[in-house]
Amino acid sequence: MSIDQVRAIHAGAGARFVPPLADYHLLSEAWTEEEFRVFGGEATSYTGGYWTGEPGAVRFDSWPYDEICVILKGRVAVRDAEGRSREFGAGEAFYVPQGFQGDWITLEPSEKVFLAVTR
Repeated sequence: MSIDQVRAIHAGAGARFVPPLADYHLLSEAWTEEEFRVFGGEATSYTGGYWTGEPGAVRFDSWPYDEICVILKGRVAVRDAEGRSREFGAGEAFYVPQGFQGDWITLEPSEKVFLAVTR
């Protein structure tokens, strides 16, 4: 897997989906919504929480789970086995797929909220 499988999570990313209004009991006539689905599939377990890290790096031969990260403070990078990387900072969210091979690099003291889902 390459850095191309690490995806930013924001409006416009992924597949656009508008849930049918028939699925809801509407409380507001003007209700509208849309989702941008970046990843998905069957899951066997999940975990999530709050993470803090200091500058440094670790290597993963196989990322252990699908992970969504929301960076609250600091700056991190994810680098693939070919040396290509993406950086993320405070206020940005991204997804790393299970099985990704590469490095997690904490560039600055950082904090994140994460959700990890095992397939």
